[in-house]
Amino acid sequence: MDKMIDNITRIWQEFQQNILEHIPKVVLALIIVILFALVASGVKKICINIYRKAFKENYLNIERIIASLFYALFFATGILLALHILGLDKPFEKLLAGAGVVGIIAGFALKDIASNMFSGLLVDLQRPYKVGDWVEIDGKYGVVLDISWLTTKVKTVPGQEVFVPNQIIYNGTFTNYSSWGKRRIILKSGVSYGDDLEHVRAVALDEVQKIEEYLPEEGIDFYFTDIGGSTYDFILRYWVKFESNDDFCRGMNNVIMRIKKRFEQENISIAYPVTTLDFGVKGGVNLFDKNINVNSKK
Repeated sequence: MDKMIDNITRIWQEFQQNILEHIPKVVLALIIVILFALVASGVKKICINIYRKAFKENYLNIERIIASLFYALFFATGILLALHILGLDKPFEKLLAGAGVVGIIAGFALKDIASNMFSGLLVDLQRPYKVGDWVEIDGKYGVVLDISWLTTKVKTVPGQEVFVPNQIIYNGTFTNYSSWGKRRIILKSGVSYGDDLEHVRAVALDEVQKIEEYLPEEGIDFYFTDIGGSTYDFILRYWVKFESNDDFCRGMNNVIMRIKKRFEQENISIAYPVTTLDFGVKGGVNLFDKNINVNSKK
């Protein structure tokens, strides 16, 4: 009984002695953690100010992400120093080693998410498009509604909302139709063999210049491109102002309607496939050039 009491007394004395020995270390560790927390907060504010001065436009609040990373780095450094002072760095290293295996497994499982997040970072830095731009990404054509870390939300012309993973943007090609504030329209058609080609060209150019959407400083291209089976084919290219897809559609619609009406007034035929019956050695015979006599025998 006396031996048990002696052991308890000895253990209690050792405990008190250890407490007294570790109090300065605990206080020093707390001071270091608080100091590094203050430094981390200051670095975070500096990072936010620098980023906002360098990049006035920001879509993803990336400055807060970067500042938080620096904050975590400095704060983690303070924690590691505190653990080293308290002599707890060895058990912590073993814990990190075990967590490393879990991290590798999680890395494989979350690699697509990480890829999309990195692509979102590139989108925010390079600014290939912004909210409100008309784009075509992975075959999806529409207006950009939102840009997040993982996806870009696009509203297509039929009205659906499509979420495009950001990594697709840098794994393939995409088109931003709003970059220049203008867009080129290319129309293809053909006229009949009997039409005056110079007159056709003059009429088409004149009608394009009359639409409101046309940009005269960009000029108009008109070329005859082929002699088809029943047509002289031509291509008409011109630029229109582009703020939305409606501008593009109106620019095409108005020219088609005006050219159709003007061609009718000028007796110009928009050709279509026909079949010719060849009754002669050269070029055939037009059945309407001569009277057709039909003899019937009773």
